[in-house]
Amino acid sequence: MAMQIRKHPEAFSITAPKVSKKPRQHEEAHLRFIRSLPCVITGSRHVEAAHIRYGNMQWGKRSTGMAEKPDDHWVVPLSPEMHREQHDFGNEELWWQAKGIDPILVAMALWRATGDEQAGENIILHARTRP
Repeated sequence: MAMQIRKHPEAFSITAPKVSKKPRQHEEAHLRFIRSLPCVITGSRHVEAAHIRYGNMQWGKRSTGMAEKPDDHWVVPLSPEMHREQHDFGNEELWWQAKGIDPILVAMALWRATGDEQAGENIILHARTRP
């Protein structure tokens, strides 16, 4: 009598498993706080909340795709001109390196200080004047 081996229907599936995306964290109060600060590059007061798309797993920041926006705690204040340049440059990580600023560290510090205007100002000043 022949023995039959039964396989699980998905055991040798060639399609990728469905992975549900984690919902994006939207924090309007934090975005208002970011917009109240000066630009981290130019120091101008008219700013936008610029999301950081590239990732750095050392700090727990994963990369996000083109059709996905990062959580709102991964933002820094940028003037509209700098914000456009950030998106138009092509390689965001190289763009930030050329500016001499680690936006992931700045975003983490601002997230922790959200709502504290003086702390936010100090974080931006430190990021802008670092050698």
